[in-house]
Amino acid sequence: MRVRGTIAALLSVLAVTFVQAGSEPTRAAKGMVVSVNAIASRVGADVLQDGGNAVDAAVATAFALAVVHPSAGNIGGGGFMMFRAASGDAVAYDFRERAPAAAHPEMWLENGEYSSEVHHRSALAVGVPGTVAGMHLAWRERGSLPWARLVQPAIALARDGFTLSYGLAGSFARFVPRIQQYPASVAVFTKAGAPYAPGDVWKQPDLAKTLQLIAENGPKGFYEGEVAQALAGEMSRIGGMITVDDLKNYEAKTRVPIRGTYRGYEIISMPPPSSGGTALVEMLNILEGHDVAGHGFGSAANLHLMTESMRRAFADRARYIGDPDFVSDMPIARLTSKEYATQLRQTITTGRASVSSPDTFEWPTESQETTHYSVVDKDRNAVSVTYTLEGGYGVGVVVPGYGFLLNNELGDFNAGPGITNDRGLIGTTPNLAQPGKRPLSSMTPTIVAKDGQLFMVTGSPGGRTIINTVLQTIVNAIDYGMNAQEAVDAGRIHHQWLPDAISYEKHGFSPDTIALLEQWGHTVRETSGIGTDEVIINNVADGVLEGGNDYRAPDGGAVGVH
Repeated sequence: MRVRGTIAALLSVLAVTFVQAGSEPTRAAKGMVVSVNAIASRVGADVLQDGGNAVDAAVATAFALAVVHPSAGNIGGGGFMMFRAASGDAVAYDFRERAPAAAHPEMWLENGEYSSEVHHRSALAVGVPGTVAGMHLAWRERGSLPWARLVQPAIALARDGFTLSYGLAGSFARFVPRIQQYPASVAVFTKAGAPYAPGDVWKQPDLAKTLQLIAENGPKGFYEGEVAQALAGEMSRIGGMITVDDLKNYEAKTRVPIRGTYRGYEIISMPPPSSGGTALVEMLNILEGHDVAGHGFGSAANLHLMTESMRRAFADRARYIGDPDFVSDMPIARLTSKEYATQLRQTITTGRASVSSPDTFEWPTESQETTHYSVVDKDRNAVSVTYTLEGGYGVGVVVPGYGFLLNNELGDFNAGPGITNDRGLIGTTPNLAQPGKRPLSSMTPTIVAKDGQLFMVTGSPGGRTIINTVLQTIVNAIDYGMNAQEAVDAGRIHHQWLPDAISYEKHGFSPDTIALLEQWGHTVRETSGIGTDEVIINNVADGVLEGGNDYRAPDGGAVGVH
C-alpha cells in the first residue's frame, strides 16, 4: 500500500485547483473521480492509481468528503450508491437513514399542532446513520483493496488538517451562530470561539479518532462500542430517540435498480426509497416522443416540454412512492413504462401550460445540502454516489469526543396523518414515519450505457431539484451532443408540480424565451443556481474519459488517472 505517498499527495494538493476553465472537460484514460471537493477527488484518484477499483475509490472519496466537506459529506448521514460493472451487471446500495424504533407518525406534533422546528431542526429529526454500513457493504461485495487503506487518507486529513478555502471558511461563519447551544459543535467549527479564516489549517482530532475506529473495526467501530454509546448518550441528553439498539440493528441493503431506455441508451438509476430513478425514467419516456434535438437547447418549446414532464412525474412521485419495505403497492412498472408515458404525453398541449391541482400530494421541503460524486476505473466499472446529512451540517449536533455531525434526515418524512395546509403538506400513508422506516428521497445517482458499454455517470445534490438536474445533464449529452463539462455548465430549470412555477437559472436562458413561457401560462421564477452535477462521460471510440466538474461547486474538481 502507498499510504505514506497518498498522505503526501493529499498535503501537496491543498494549493492546487482541479476545476477546469471554460467548457473543456478533464480528460484521462485510466480512471476519473469528480466530486464537490478537489481534495476528496484526489483521494479517490490515488486509490485508482494504486490499483483499486471504482468501489474502492468511491469508499475512500466518501470518507474524505466527511472531513473536507462537512456540510454534506458525512459518516453521520446516509444515501445511495449505484454500481455498474463493465460487464453490465448493476446493483443499487441503499444506506438511507432509518427511523428509530420509537418513531411514530405523530412525532412532529406539539399539542396536536404540526411543528416545523421539531420536524426539521430538533433532535427528533435525527435518523439512524447509514453511510458507514453502506460503504462497508459495497466494499465487502465489490472492493479489492484493504478496508483500512480506504479510510486512512481521511484519517490523515482529519488528524493533520487541511487549508480552508474562502468558501468553506465562509460556510463555517454562517453555520456557527445556529449551534451555540451545542458546545461540542462550537469547539469543532471555531478556534476557541473565534471564527476560522481562509488559509487557516483545520484539524479534527476527534473525527480522526472515530475514523480510526472504523478503519480498525469496520461498521462495529461505529454502530457498537464507544462511538455508539456516545451517540446514543447525546441523543438522550438532547431529547432524541436513537438508542444503542437502533444503531446495532441498522442494516444497509442491496436493491434492484430502476431500468429504462432513452433513444437507445440504457438508464440505470435508484429505486425506492428514492423516488429519483422512477421519476427520471418517467420524464425521459415522455420526452422521447418529441424532437428535443430539433427544437434546440434552451428553446421555449423544449423548456415547456420538460416542465410538463416534470410536473407529471412529480405528481406521481408524491402520490405513490415510499420505502418499499413498508409500501408494497407502488406501481413502479406502470410509472416507468412507455405505454404510460404515451398516455401522459397526450395530456400535454403545445404552447399552453397545464395547471397543477390544488388537491396536492406535496412532501416536506428537502434540503439542497446534499453532495454527489462519480467514479470510473480503468476497466470502466462505474459508481455514482449521492449522500447527505439532509440540511447543511445536518441538525448541527457534533457527537462530543467523536467529532462527527448528526443528520436531520427524518425531516423528509411526511408531517403527520391527515395534515393539510396552504403549502400543500398532507399526511398520506406512503411517507409517514414508522419504526425502522426510511424516508422518501429525491437522490438520483444514475449510470447510462449504450450498446453494452458505459456511456455516462451522473448525479447531483439539490433536494427535489436533483431529479431534474440529472434529467437535463442526460438530455444535454444524448440529444445535444455536449461533452461532460458542457453538460454540467448549461443552464437549468426546475418544476416540481407544486408550487406551480418554473425556477430558471439567472443568465441561463434568453429573456425572449422566458417571456414566451410566460405567454404560454407558466409562472417563472429566477434563481441563482440549480443542482451541482458531477459528470463522467466515456468516449468509447478514443478510450478517453471526460470529467465535468460543476462550476456551481467552487471547491470541486475532476481528477483523472493517466
